Amino acid sequence: MVPNTVRQRIDQASLPLMTRLSRLPRLVPFILLMTLLVAGVVISGPVGFALMGLGAAFVGWVLYLSWPRLTGSERIMRLAVLLLAVSLAVVQLFPRT
Repeated sequence: MVPNTVRQRIDQASLPLMTRLSRLPRLVPFILLMTLLVAGVVISGPVGFALMGLGAAFVGWVLYLSWPRLTGSERIMRLAVLLLAVSLAVVQLFPRT
């Protein structure tokens, strides 16, 4: 089957990394994500923005891949996490002084 939509192409491109992630113990991806997000909050400026941005990109990527299988409440919760991560990244880049 040849991917003919953007979604199918992204799913196919993501398959090797998702397969690798699924082989890890369940806590490892969570701990890595939390490490990125916490480090992004603790470290201010462009470095904190980059760390928070990486965490937000990961959350957005997983959200995009899992979107068709999620229920309405799961979608809302994951969108809230994504929005929080993006908001914190922007605050790290443009802090109030």
